[in-house]
Amino acid sequence: MKKTWLIILAVVAVIVVWGVGVYNSLVSKDEAVKTAWSQVENNYQRRADLIPNLVATVKGYAQHEQQTLEGVMEARGKAMGLSGGNLSEESVAAYGKAQGEVSAALNRLLMVAENYPDLKANENFLDLQAQLEGTENRIAEARRAFNEASKDYNVFVRRFPNNICAGMFGFSQKGYFEAEESAKAAPKVEF
Repeated sequence: MKKTWLIILAVVAVIVVWGVGVYNSLVSKDEAVKTAWSQVENNYQRRADLIPNLVATVKGYAQHEQQTLEGVMEARGKAMGLSGGNLSEESVAAYGKAQGEVSAALNRLLMVAENYPDLKANENFLDLQAQLEGTENRIAEARRAFNEASKDYNVFVRRFPNNICAGMFGFSQKGYFEAEESAKAAPKVEF
C-alpha cells in the first residue's frame, strides 16, 4: 500500500514539475512576443515622429498640395490611435491596415515631391527621406522578428501536451503581420 502511494506521489510530482516548466516557458515566450511587438510599435512611432517634419518641409514648397499633406496627417493620426490590443489576429491586422494607410499616404507625398525640383534638392528633405527609408527598413525587420516570436509562441501553445496547460492558464495564439492586398501586385513603372 505504501508503495502505491509513493508511485502516485511520484507521478503527481512529475506532472506538477512538468506543468511548472510549461507554464514558465509560456510566460517567457509570451514576453518575447510582447517585446518583439514593442519594437514594432517603437519603429512605427519613430516614423510617426518624422512625418510632421517631412510634411512641414514639403508644405513650404508645395502649398497647393494641401489635400495630400492633410491625408498624410490624417492617416498618421488614425494609426497613432490604434495599438495591437491583445495581439490577436484581428487586432494585429487592424493595426497593420492603419499603418499600411500611413505608408500609402507617405508614398503619395513622396510622389508629389517629385514635381518640385527645388524640394528634391533640399538638404532637409533628403535627410528626412533617408531617415524614413531607414525607418521603413527597421519596421520591416521588427515585423519579421515579431512574426518569428509569434510563430515560436504559437507552435509551443499548440503542441500536445503544452496545449492543455496553455488552455488551463488562458494562453491563446498571437496574430501575425501579413502583407496588405496592395502589396501583392507588382508596382507599375512608367518612363
